[in-house]
Formats: sequence, structure tokens, C-alpha cells
Amino acid sequence: MSQEIEIGLGKKGRLGYALDDVAIVPSRRTRDPEDVSTAWQIDAYEFDVPVIGAPMDSVTSPATAIAMGKMGALGVLDLEGLWTRYEDPTPLLDEIAGLPADQATERIQQIYAEPVKPELITQRLHEIRAAGVTVAGALSPQRTQQFYSTVVDAGVDLFVIRGTVVSAEHVSSGQEPL
Repeated sequence: MSQEIEIGLGKKGRLGYALDDVAIVPSRRTRDPEDVSTAWQIDAYEFDVPVIGAPMDSVTSPATAIAMGKMGALGVLDLEGLWTRYEDPTPLLDEIAGLPADQATERIQQIYAEPVKPELITQRLHEIRAAGVTVAGALSPQRTQQFYSTVVDAGVDLFVIRGTVVSAEHVSSGQEPL
């Protein structure tokens, strides 16, 4: 539940909560672990573990998505990340991890200047499909129009349109809304 709060001179905002603001308090009654299910589903896709791997290069690679799927969770591949820009981004990811903070941003911008390649989107989603797990990929709203047919044609099971800021209406002078 969100609550509006005054944030200054006639301006209001909604109060939000982070994970640190929430605590699980034990109750009087407990349950045997064998009697509890953590299973969940999205449409026809069922998972044993309530975990979704974030669509970020630092979290979910094709191999991670496959490993998560085999363990009963869901890995979501960032279809605008390095895995769809480079045939083998491992050396670049290692380089980024080893950079000092004052050099990292500039180098990351250089690395991500490489365009997303539709054939790599298809290849990565096929790799995950071949492992026999649920195939999930994510695009930003800005790139969805450009790549959605590639993603759908590659046989994605769950297609995530994700953004850092989500609103009820996207306004653009250059593109039609989704």
C-alpha cells in the first residue's frame, strides 16, 4: 500500500519500501517443511523455487539461466546485454570486474556501444531452450519495438519488458506506445 506524503512546496510523493524495511515475524504456529510448498507459476509455466534471476549481465548469463531453470527457478536473460552484443563476452566481463572505480564507467560505456545483434538474441535463447528449461528474456520499452519479433520468433516462453522506471503511460514523440 502506498501513501502520499508532502515532500515540499505543494509537491507530493508516494512512500515506497525497500527490502530492508520489511521483516518476517514468526507466529505462534509453525509448519513442517514437508508440508510447505514454495512452488509458483506464471500462466502455464511452473517453478519450484520462488526466485527470478534479474535480467542483468552481472546476474544472469545463458549458463546461469540454464542452471537456475534446472534448480526450479527462473533466469531472465537481458537481451540488450553483452551476451547479445558479443559472441563471447566473458573476457569483457572479467575486464569490467577488475577495473578501478575511476575507470569503470568510461570503459563500460565503450563496451556497451557495440550494437545488439538479432542473431545473438536468437542464438542465446536457443541455447537456453536446448537445455530444456523455461526460456525468459527481457528488453527495455525503448528496444521492444525493434527486437520483439526476433524474440518471439526465437521461441521465448516468457517475454519481459522491463524498465528502471515504470509508469502507466509512456510518451514519445518518435515512437508509438507499446
